[in-house]
Amino acid sequence: MRRSEFPTRPRRARFAAPLLLLALTGSLLPASQARQNEGRPRRVGAKTTNNAAPAQTRATPQQRQTPTPTPKPTTPAGPSVVTQDAPPPAPAPPKLRTQPTAEPDAPAKDEKGQEVGDDEVVTIDASLVNLHVRVVDRNNRPINDVPDADFRVTENGVAQQIFHVEREEVPITYGLVVDNSGSLRNQIGQVVEAAKTIIESNKPGDETFVVRFIASDEIKIMQDFTADKQALGDALDDMFIEGGQTAVVDAVYLAAEHAAERRVKSNDPAEEKRRRALILVTDGEDRDSFYKTEQLFESLKEEDVQIYVIGFVNELEKERGFITQSKRQKAVSLLDRMAKETGGRTFYPTSLSELPGIAQEITKDLRTQYVISYRPATTGRPGEFRPVRVAVADGRGGEKRIAVTRSGYTAKPTPAAPPRPAQPGNKSTTTPASTNRRP
Repeated sequence: MRRSEFPTRPRRARFAAPLLLLALTGSLLPASQARQNEGRPRRVGAKTTNNAAPAQTRATPQQRQTPTPTPKPTTPAGPSVVTQDAPPPAPAPPKLRTQPTAEPDAPAKDEKGQEVGDDEVVTIDASLVNLHVRVVDRNNRPINDVPDADFRVTENGVAQQIFHVEREEVPITYGLVVDNSGSLRNQIGQVVEAAKTIIESNKPGDETFVVRFIASDEIKIMQDFTADKQALGDALDDMFIEGGQTAVVDAVYLAAEHAAERRVKSNDPAEEKRRRALILVTDGEDRDSFYKTEQLFESLKEEDVQIYVIGFVNELEKERGFITQSKRQKAVSLLDRMAKETGGRTFYPTSLSELPGIAQEITKDLRTQYVISYRPATTGRPGEFRPVRVAVADGRGGEKRIAVTRSGYTAKPTPAAPPRPAQPGNKSTTTPASTNRRP
């Protein structure tokens, strides 16, 4: 019997295919398992058997967006930052700059010229109102022989009883307030010489201070209150022209306040009768003052300070607009009002040669005034403005006589009477309640 023979395969080849299939199946299982684990969420608390480092979790689209950084406050580069919520700070009021040139005050004296000791009590009748009155004719010439009975005083429309009238010369406290802006460039030399003429007329007891002003931040006392004519002349010699926005209102406001403060700080009873004045030299054009015009005149109502003006207004524009005044008209209006409401006077020189004569007239006006004292019939409320008018009867030949003084004053609180000192050997009749208890 014929045997069929088939070719035999080697034993290795017989098992090669199953082994290959098994290897492929085993290699595919981990990848499939990894995809399943990645696709389904992991249970909370499930244990991880894989010791390898965990793979990073994929970020969601919201997480892949770049977060907006929190803005940090920036430090301002300049001295101040203006925001919509906080308005810019208001400008500070100007101050009268000083320099250490003032001499010590003289010892206080009473009305008879005697020195007052530190332990003595000086009684001042604060209820009297003192008016410094200048009497002139129609041509503005001073009249010095008016009898006491020819004066009439009304306050708030009510006639007042005059206590006494004095013609004797009393000491004068005045300030020379000189504009040093570019508008006085051509006049500064002659202005200084005219001011020296006024200083030379000072008499014993007179006091003068010198102020140089330009803009609001450049109002400076060159020499404070003194009777030293040499020191005052040196202060005037130190003046020079400088650029800036002229602040006439601020200069007068601060200088008048400074002149009035002298009365408050002094212990001299005669200070109530002392004349106080400002001699203002300017072109009158106020360009950039902190204080308004009405604020100035409200302040002048409280200060008994006469203002004399030497106004160089000729170089200002005189052409007015369709509605507004010209620069010259505004300056003249301001300067005239200063003099009128304080009982002073204005001078408008047309040439520098007039300055010496003007200086002499100012000096004469300050010396030839009357001091009228009266006690008000009705006491005004503190802060109330009391208008005052002084009238003078015509002369014997029908000559018209005009009294010039301040327009009124602001009533102040009545000062409390000082306690009387206990007499030696007498027991005090009043005892504080806290010390009147029995132990």
